[in-house]
Amino acid sequence: MHISTVSRTFSAPHLVNPETRTRVLASAEQLGYRPNRAARALITGRTYNVGLIVADIANPFFPPLIKAAESQARQRDYHIFVADSNEDAAVEEDLVRALAKQVDGILLCSPRMSNSLIELLSREVPLVVVNRQITGLPTVVMDVAQGARLAVEHLAGLGHRSIGLIAGPRGSWTSKEIRRSAATAARAAEAGLTVIGPNPPNEHGGAATAEQVLRSGVTAVLAYNDLMAIGLIEGLHAQGARVPHDISVVGIDDIALSRLIHPKLTTVATPAAAAGRAAVDMLLAHGDDRRTTAHASLQTELVIRDSTGPGPDPHSHADPGDVATAAPDAVASYAKE
Repeated sequence: MHISTVSRTFSAPHLVNPETRTRVLASAEQLGYRPNRAARALITGRTYNVGLIVADIANPFFPPLIKAAESQARQRDYHIFVADSNEDAAVEEDLVRALAKQVDGILLCSPRMSNSLIELLSREVPLVVVNRQITGLPTVVMDVAQGARLAVEHLAGLGHRSIGLIAGPRGSWTSKEIRRSAATAARAAEAGLTVIGPNPPNEHGGAATAEQVLRSGVTAVLAYNDLMAIGLIEGLHAQGARVPHDISVVGIDDIALSRLIHPKLTTVATPAAAAGRAAVDMLLAHGDDRRTTAHASLQTELVIRDSTGPGPDPHSHADPGDVATAAPDAVASYAKE
């Protein structure tokens, strides 16, 4: 077997025939050989490491993305370093700068930094941005706009004409996309949309909006993510409201917990694992070419479960001052104190 084939098995295993790769690895195992990554880095100028920064590792949305990215990187003989910014833009920036000298590129997931700062940092280290679209940078996004439209259409189809939107954190590109699409879909369905937020993107953030949701008079709610939707359901129950009898609730993400709560959560499924794989492929495909504008948009889908039900009787008479009777094309906003 040629020495170049052996070398390629360790440096670029995806380029080697699986049968040949198996034979090489078996021989290496028999001989007790282990490649010296530090020596290879000196020769190639590469670390064979990738940084992956997430907004909140405790959020169940991120682990499937992380696991898929790690698996994809491992197939290319790369290692992933995972870091958590705790939803803090300043911490995020520090992490990028700290990792820049130790990795060949960084996957920046749901970043809270400004576009201009992300663009500046991309000059220091190759970046692929996940869950954020930035002109001129490689990005992988999940089509939450499509998902929000499907969710609002589902609620309107059930007869809801006064819909609430529990917004995510300030500065979130995803939250802005959800709001933009939900407003358009509500107008098309001749429904009113009441926006409450911004809010922390966690269970507590959802629960804290329950009182405002009830005061607003909406009969259905779309939340920024499943954690907020689950928190909202808990908050509504604490206030004596029943889901979906009194208020229908839809989340976004389709985390495992959404199938375990009662009622089971209607949600927009986002392909987090596919996004992790696509981001790794995009980063490694373009290497040091920081000028690439590669873009991948992954489809979402609505998963209907038990937390949504029919809207109020259209023949009932609402209070003329209620938010539910607002003009269909109006979008009211309730800012959290």
